[in-house]
Amino acid sequence: QVQLVESGGGLVQAGGSLRLSCAASGSGFSDNFMAWYRQAPGNQRELVATITSGGTTNYADSVKGRFTISRDNAKNMVYLQMNSLNAEDTAVYYCNVPKWGRSYWGQGTQVTVSS
Repeated sequence: QVQLVESGGGLVQAGGSLRLSCAASGSGFSDNFMAWYRQAPGNQRELVATITSGGTTNYADSVKGRFTISRDNAKNMVYLQMNSLNAEDTAVYYCNVPKWGRSYWGQGTQVTVSS
């Protein structure tokens, strides 16, 4: 059984930074594509960033140049460094991994940016 646990969210002022972490357990993940999503109140869940097993990254246009996704395969961790945060980044952030024909999600971590 795959488990994903996010951490690192919180309240930050506009212009500040946060680093989110996602700890994956239940299997090896070094060969897996992993992603961060977010969902703001009243909005659909949206893709924020992805990283392949080889480390190739991709970002939503709204976060390009501000967010950086990375992974540590030895620790089964994926990270999201978020800089220059603004009020539009306020959301619950979720870690996601597709594996064994399913899509696994963590419980999410709240990020609130005060303007």
